Amino acid sequence: MNYTIEIATSNYTSTAAAVEGGAGRIELCAALAEGGLTPSSAYLTKCRKDFSIPLFPIIRPRGGDFLYTDEEFEIIKQDVIFCREIGFDGIVTGFLLRDGSIDKERILTIVELAHPMVVTFHRAFDRCKNPFEALEDIINAGCKRILTSGQKPTAPKGIELINQLVTAADNRIVIMPGSGVRKENIAVLAEQTGAREFHSSLRSTGRSSMEFIHPEFKNEPGDYSQDIVSREEVQLLINALK
Repeated sequence: MNYTIEIATSNYTSTAAAVEGGAGRIELCAALAEGGLTPSSAYLTKCRKDFSIPLFPIIRPRGGDFLYTDEEFEIIKQDVIFCREIGFDGIVTGFLLRDGSIDKERILTIVELAHPMVVTFHRAFDRCKNPFEALEDIINAGCKRILTSGQKPTAPKGIELINQLVTAADNRIVIMPGSGVRKENIAVLAEQTGAREFHSSLRSTGRSSMEFIHPEFKNEPGDYSQDIVSREEVQLLINALK
């Protein structure tokens, strides 16, 4: 059985490690602690230049909900155009209306604007009101993939709905479990959902290489550490499916 492992990364070093570890695709992000935000143009350009595997930047201009103003949507469109022009394989985004349904008009606009890039609808899906109605709306808009934790905080907790979505999708769109996917549970997720693509950040914290630690900030956890992805952990995740 062929599986695809997508790794979410938020800095260049982690992206390089994920590629070396054998990831099949990378979701390029900033601010993973906020669920992922659009990375800088310089970071995107550098990654596209250096890595040949499929790269999918997340297009999300801010944290919080997925109900965007007209001005925010214009920013999203310009980011999509930039990603298309420098040759990315796809993008990751998503839009909801006030009532919890999919914003069909906006996602269709982005799918058309992104072409020939493909579009993954991200975990905005997990905040929608009716997942099966949303599934059909996203398919009809032309998205190729839905990233979901089964409308639970983590994919293992949402395994029942993920299985139902895979069945309902009937190979018309990829259902990709994400959130809390680790080497300890990925084989069970594959077996019990029928999914063939999986998403994980494998995020851990690495200590800064700084030698001087200012005493006033030594207890500030974010000042002298950064998110890292281990090449070995990526390999272990992949091997857990073999």
